[in-house]
Amino acid sequence: MNQFEITRHELKSSPKNWLITGAAGFIGSNLLETLLKLDQKVVGMDNFSTGHRRNLDEVKKIVTNQQWRKFKFIEGDICDKKACDEACKDIDYVLHHAALGSVPLSIEDPVLANGINVNGFLNVLVASKNAKVKRFVYAASSSTYGDDTNTSKIENKIGTPLSPYAVTKLVNELYANVFARTYGFDSIGLRYFNIFGRRQDPLGAYAAVIPKWITSLIKNDPVQINGDGETTRDFCYIENVIQANLLAATTKNAEAVNEVYNIAVGESISLNTLYSEIQHKIQRHIPNVNHQKPTYCDFRDGDIRHSLADVSKARKLLGYTPIHRYDYGLEEAVRWYIEKSGK
Repeated sequence: MNQFEITRHELKSSPKNWLITGAAGFIGSNLLETLLKLDQKVVGMDNFSTGHRRNLDEVKKIVTNQQWRKFKFIEGDICDKKACDEACKDIDYVLHHAALGSVPLSIEDPVLANGINVNGFLNVLVASKNAKVKRFVYAASSSTYGDDTNTSKIENKIGTPLSPYAVTKLVNELYANVFARTYGFDSIGLRYFNIFGRRQDPLGAYAAVIPKWITSLIKNDPVQINGDGETTRDFCYIENVIQANLLAATTKNAEAVNEVYNIAVGESISLNTLYSEIQHKIQRHIPNVNHQKPTYCDFRDGDIRHSLADVSKARKLLGYTPIHRYDYGLEEAVRWYIEKSGK
């Protein structure tokens, strides 16, 4: 058995109490589904600013009635200190994923981004410390690498942030480090690289590229590519993220704690290649989808040109193994969005 299989077996045998902030969001709802299937007790917190009730409803349909009864939902805001204190009571592990997760929106409204991603983060961190939570796992970001010119991103080498969003995520790491040194409070940061998969919202001006393009192509709507299409990304399927969170929360390796890790696959593809593969996969399921060419527009402010993760640190210290490669995840995602579209 690999480390993730061992971890799941141990959790089944000895259930824990978990808090997921942002539980109605893309990543949060997938973590919720997995934990409930493992018969864990879960508190979920969300204010529905970007999360959706439909995500919770879908999880409810997937798990058993007995498992669903182990879930307690708090409609609350991480910017509310009292709500954070209440949510952290009697919790073993916190998985913090509530955030404003958009580079363009952070550029438009940096005060809002700071309020949620820094002040809100600090509220949850303090509440977790005061509640004597065993481990605080938080969503960091590959945006922290900023203008770093290294082809493959390594955790201990970062550049200058290129957006307010990137600044907030770097501040999260700094706070977590200070809390470890000052209070002895254990945390682990997960630097996500372009996560995608089921329940990722395809709508809105700030939607991520994969769900947005899949949905547009299903509807035969035009697709825009920012820049020349040769921008590269390390796209990581949601199952890898679930694995990383559970390993980070439960690791018994003392060297693994109070660190940050790249969470990705370690492979990158261009946006042009991504577009072609999405179109091909959709046409296999819906033959009458038009074979249309994308429209190219300006590069977005704050975007990194090339992004590729070195995941060797997570492999070594957490036992992380990204078994769901990009192509497998893309096929699963296309099927899910087609099913939801009714076609």
